[in-house]
Amino acid sequence: MSRSGRWLRHTAALLTGVALFAAAGDPGTGWAQDQGARTDAESNGLPTGVEAAMNTISSARIRVHLRYLSSDLLEGRGTGDRGAELAAEHIQNYFQLSSLWPGAPGNSYKQRVPLVGVETMAASTLAFTGAGAAAVPAMTLQNDYVLWTETQRPAVDVGGDMVFVGYGIDAPSQSWDDYKGLDVAGKVLLMLVNDPPSEDPNHFGGKGLTYFGRWTYKYEIAAKKGALGVLLIHTDESAGYAWDVVRNSWGKERSQNELDPNGPAPLSMAGWLTQGSARALLTAAGQDLDALRAAAARPDFRPVPLGLAATAHIETKLRNFESINVIGWVPGADEALKSEAVIITAHYDHLGVGKPDDTGDNVYNGAYDNASGVSAMLEMARAMRLGTVKPRRSIVFIAVTAEEQGLLGSEYYAENPTFAPGKIAANINMDGVSVLGVTQDMTFLGGERSTLGSLIADAASRFDFEVVPDAHPEQGFFYRSDHFNFAKIGVPSISIRHGQHFEGHEPEWGEVQWKEYRDSRYHRPSDEYDSDWDLDGAEQTARIAFYLAYRISESSQLPAWNAGDEFAAARARALDGMAGASN
Repeated sequence: MSRSGRWLRHTAALLTGVALFAAAGDPGTGWAQDQGARTDAESNGLPTGVEAAMNTISSARIRVHLRYLSSDLLEGRGTGDRGAELAAEHIQNYFQLSSLWPGAPGNSYKQRVPLVGVETMAASTLAFTGAGAAAVPAMTLQNDYVLWTETQRPAVDVGGDMVFVGYGIDAPSQSWDDYKGLDVAGKVLLMLVNDPPSEDPNHFGGKGLTYFGRWTYKYEIAAKKGALGVLLIHTDESAGYAWDVVRNSWGKERSQNELDPNGPAPLSMAGWLTQGSARALLTAAGQDLDALRAAAARPDFRPVPLGLAATAHIETKLRNFESINVIGWVPGADEALKSEAVIITAHYDHLGVGKPDDTGDNVYNGAYDNASGVSAMLEMARAMRLGTVKPRRSIVFIAVTAEEQGLLGSEYYAENPTFAPGKIAANINMDGVSVLGVTQDMTFLGGERSTLGSLIADAASRFDFEVVPDAHPEQGFFYRSDHFNFAKIGVPSISIRHGQHFEGHEPEWGEVQWKEYRDSRYHRPSDEYDSDWDLDGAEQTARIAFYLAYRISESSQLPAWNAGDEFAAARARALDGMAGASN
């Protein structure tokens, strides 16, 4: 479509939106209902009045949100910072302007998320003792390692014998145990990230990364086993990003959940080592990193004591604060189904202000990641409220906080939901929508794992795109954004990602653009708004998400995980809980 054609389309959409907005009214005043226009949405798409509302979704309005949310004025939207508060206010105001109902406790749009800011100070040190310790090169904070404590104490001095535990995985479902019964109390564990290499899709997902390969899992399982500390070995290939991304993410204040007094003891020491530092450390211990990596790839691997002890002095600046999940919703019309919800999520936080890049820019704007997803969600929410036929189930929009801190905002919502897990029909997550134009293909992370796949296939036919698998399964994207926390409580969940075959470009162009973003802009100040961006792809994603959300809301059956999926048992427990509550 030509630029002039797009302008005419956007102008028509804006005028239609003005007319529909007048019909929507304020929260609580009811809807302009056109019940005669309702069709059987399970087989015939959308009611006429809802189709018209979806067609008002406009890249022009998405651009307004994106330009503001990623501006320097918002200072990178760091969790707990002024910029994030401004972003939350903007989102709340737009939910209210769009006549969404407040969805948080206390008839509020804001669900308050208690967090603790933890910043490792420059005086912190990591050293090694033992027979070969003299051969370990001196290491410096941020250049060779990042380090913190999960104890939420202002200062800790800790030390423990080091053991290499391979990939640090204990997974009976995969017939895999790297610990082999080792008592790790008081020990510092050195381990690899990712899963053991496999070509078998039934064994650690084959080439796809599972949750067992994520750094979050490594720390969680080690804490449950009583370890003193964990040091992960970073490589660009295994992490999917360079060391400066680690330094940018952990070299400043990080947020943690408040400690659970009934949970496992927190790690006294946690961190990452560069591959070069880890190699030198192992050489001093008389070990070879490559040989240990090869051994760790076998199921008969056994932990390797290193004959060294890691000692750390960690000084921490602590800050207790509250961040915000912003929640607005469209109540359902069906008396039997309105207590169930389709939840749409997008995280609005990024990394705030940090280390300057080579140009002196120190604002980590997070334009693509994820001002783009939030902007598309806001436009989708506005359009959803305009539909003249209410969805049968309720539709909830959540702009979540602290995703960049470890999915903390969505984790808090999953633990303190406004709809019981058994009443949440599905979660659709939007994390980075296309800013480079329309794609002929789309990826739905998790779509193949549940009955949502049939609705996705229908959307592909409706919007004329090809559903393609994740182009980079080794990165484990399914486990890296907010939909994962919904999956953990049993909710069939997907995250929409644009494809890489862009209209008007050769097929290879999209892969080139992805690599350039990953290598040069991901979690860097250069992820900032560009007025030349083509946001028709963002509009495309918002319309697809709108369509899926409404269709799910109309379905006579709740979506379900496929039999045998890793989250199917959690869904069964959630549904059993609802059945028990009704008895």
